Amino acid sequence: MGDVMPGNMFVYIMTNKPQGTLYIGVTNNLLRRVYEHRNHMVRGFTNTYNLTRLVWFEVHTEAPVAIQREKSLKRWQRNWKTALIARENPDWQDLWLDILGQPGRGSVI
Repeated sequence: MGDVMPGNMFVYIMTNKPQGTLYIGVTNNLLRRVYEHRNHMVRGFTNTYNLTRLVWFEVHTEAPVAIQREKSLKRWQRNWKTALIARENPDWQDLWLDILGQPGRGSVI
């Protein structure tokens, strides 16, 4: 899925459970943004639906490309989005610990 490196842009998907409600976002700081979602520091959709689980992300080196990818994914049919997640994260594990540098310790939701 890529390195959580400064200077990169990230497109990511949050959920509350496997096959649950999905949120697609873009950020330049994946650790901070996921922390905000997990701790309900972001008012709105993710807070309302308790979307605290990071299940997919990809890295981009250029902001316009990342923003376009986010917009594109938001237009996808739901089954395409769930297939994208399942391809790289078949158990829909929470990738939070993975991005903290503790791979393989993500929890199955």
